[in-house]
Amino acid sequence: MPGSQAVISRINNVAVVTFATASLLDPADMELTARELYGLADKQAQRKIVLDFSDVNFLSSQMLSVILSLNKRCQAIGGAVVVCGLRPELRKVFEIANLDRILRVEPDEEAALNALGTSGSY
Repeated sequence: MPGSQAVISRINNVAVVTFATASLLDPADMELTARELYGLADKQAQRKIVLDFSDVNFLSSQMLSVILSLNKRCQAIGGAVVVCGLRPELRKVFEIANLDRILRVEPDEEAALNALGTSGSY
């Protein structure tokens, strides 16, 4: 049964999204995950979002599209998306697709939170 792979927590004024699977490939799961992520910007007006890929080994091109669309939605309301925790193979995908030029990429959650002007304190 498809389900969202996003686990969302809040640290100060930042939504931190981690993923509950090592593989973000299933189209049905990606559709639900996309709706949940888009809801952060569209319905909750969440301007600062961290996407933590620390536990992810594989992701689909559909997920790359979701990330770009989420970034555009956040920028439209004066916010930003910061990606962190990319394993070397995923970092390579981001570089090949030039996503590292479009999105802010940080090594870990703490650096991502700092990039958004907040600390990791709850």
